[in-house]
Amino acid sequence: MTEEERMLSGDLYASEVPELIALKAKAHRLSQEYSLSFEDETEKRERILRDLLGEIGEGTFMLGPIRFHYGAHTKIGRDCFMNFNFTVQDDGNVTIGDHNNFGPNVTIVTPMHSMLGSERRPIPCSDGEKRFLCYARPVKIGSDCWFGANVVVCPGVTIGDNCVIGAGSVVTRDIPANTFAAGSPARVIREITEDESLIHLFEKIH
Repeated sequence: MTEEERMLSGDLYASEVPELIALKAKAHRLSQEYSLSFEDETEKRERILRDLLGEIGEGTFMLGPIRFHYGAHTKIGRDCFMNFNFTVQDDGNVTIGDHNNFGPNVTIVTPMHSMLGSERRPIPCSDGEKRFLCYARPVKIGSDCWFGANVVVCPGVTIGDNCVIGAGSVVTRDIPANTFAAGSPARVIREITEDESLIHLFEKIH
């Protein structure tokens, strides 16, 4: 297996091998190029994202700046909006559905490191070489979700459809569909129902 295959399968992998360094360099370069572009340079931005990401749907817009670690391991659906400083450390696969909204400074991370300090140093491998080793867990986000500013989604998390994640939350566990979750660590506060429709707000106003 290549180190990238090991990484995507959830095995321990060495992140500082030439093949992965090259992939990251490409993603970092394209992220920077996008971040330095202007909002009205729509064709340029679309070209960059299609070169950067594994998949991106029609109508998805990223305000910028953006940061992707690999890019190629991220798939994003259609009609999503990403506000300032959208960051994805996609060592593992990141899958994002349709019609999602992300506030400023949202971060999605997939890599995991040892809890033991000594194992965060180079570790001897079977060939006698010492390497930094870690592993990754995929993140999956459904459709029609809204993430408040400064949300962090941690490795291995699945978030269902039609969820709202409150600003500043750190999501460390799965969030079921149709719920509002907030806090650090995030917990489900309540289900989201039709009673929260804007229709009811406008009825009260008018």
